[in-house]
Amino acid sequence: MLTGALLILAPLFLGFALSLQNRHLMTVIHYSVEGLVYFILALLGLGLGQMEGLGAQLGGMAVQVLILVVALLVANMVGLWLFHRWQPMTVERPDGTVSPGYRRLFLAGLKPLLAVMAGLFAGFYLLPDMPMAEQVATWALMLLLFLIGIQLRNAGLSLRKLLMNRQGLGIALSLTLSSLVAGVALIPWLALPWHDVLALASGFGWYSLSGIVIGDALGPAWGGVAFLNDVLREIIALAIIPLLIASRPSMAIGYGGATAMDFTLPVIRSSGGLACVPVAIASGFLLSFLSPVLMAVFLSLG
Repeated sequence: MLTGALLILAPLFLGFALSLQNRHLMTVIHYSVEGLVYFILALLGLGLGQMEGLGAQLGGMAVQVLILVVALLVANMVGLWLFHRWQPMTVERPDGTVSPGYRRLFLAGLKPLLAVMAGLFAGFYLLPDMPMAEQVATWALMLLLFLIGIQLRNAGLSLRKLLMNRQGLGIALSLTLSSLVAGVALIPWLALPWHDVLALASGFGWYSLSGIVIGDALGPAWGGVAFLNDVLREIIALAIIPLLIASRPSMAIGYGGATAMDFTLPVIRSSGGLACVPVAIASGFLLSFLSPVLMAVFLSLG
């Protein structure tokens, strides 16, 4: 499993080591990342659709997803609330800002589910058994991580400044520690070795990564559980950010996890104002690095 951990981390850090100045090439990389995400999610669904005894396992998967989502939600909210009490952050509600279009954002949040469902139905009803799908998904994930590493390096963000953003760093660490505490509490409930449960708890909303990495290590059923857990985090974050950000911004920004620097950032910006943007970017950036590292480390212990 150590080899698998290196396969996760090496492309990410290799991409982060490359500095590009060509804007056209960066645009191509952006659209390539988007396409690869949906391709990988469709392969995840394909693996689920061709899994033996899928119907008998769906009920158990639903229960596992519910347990994960609820436990992580409670633990993260408590951890982020404690950080808010220790390092309070105040924001002013922006006046005259344009709504980011919550309906559009919610519909966009459903796209990953549709990609997985398309793969699932194709695998279950249309396509013959494809044993190479898992290997293709692994190589696609490595390419995705390489391109994401390039994006992170060339996003105009200084790693030193991000690490010096005490609020963003504190939010990222609070979410990480509270997620791992939730993982420890869930060990008796998920019937998995402790390190695998902690890997499940380390997705931080990065569903395209967690679904494939967990699925490759623990099988398509657990890959589906990891994916649903993280995509539901993203959808729940869209709902709670406008409710919490005025009074408890650390909780609102933190629960979005790795998505705080991209998908949920427009909601954070419109609800909390410009002051929240550097904090959200710092938190999301750090969690985007911590997630693959922690999953790789925990899965390598198996």
